[in-house]
Amino acid sequence: MNLHDLTINQLQQAAAIKEQIDKLNKELGSILGASANSKAAPKKKRTMSASVKRKIAAAQKTRWANLRRAKPATRSAKPAAKAKKKVSSATKAKLSAKLKAFWAAKKAGKK
Repeated sequence: MNLHDLTINQLQQAAAIKEQIDKLNKELGSILGASANSKAAPKKKRTMSASVKRKIAAAQKTRWANLRRAKPATRSAKPAAKAKKKVSSATKAKLSAKLKAFWAAKKAGKK
């Protein structure tokens, strides 16, 4: 049902009922000792004290130190360079010919 379709009498009755409901809610709140419309209090944001943060940081540092100690020190300052694979000139020529043929066919297809 739309509010625009209601008659004046119906709107007045609705307003009266709403006032009664509000009045009863106030009475209920006074009986219970708190307002009936009160929302749940927002939760407090948890924060850590500085001492707890320091303890956590120290524990993490010791974990990392133990982990580093357990690893063998086989890493050198510079990793060894991998030997590059050499391609023969005959193979280079074959690849070049294939690529030239491929691009020639591709260009011919566009025109």
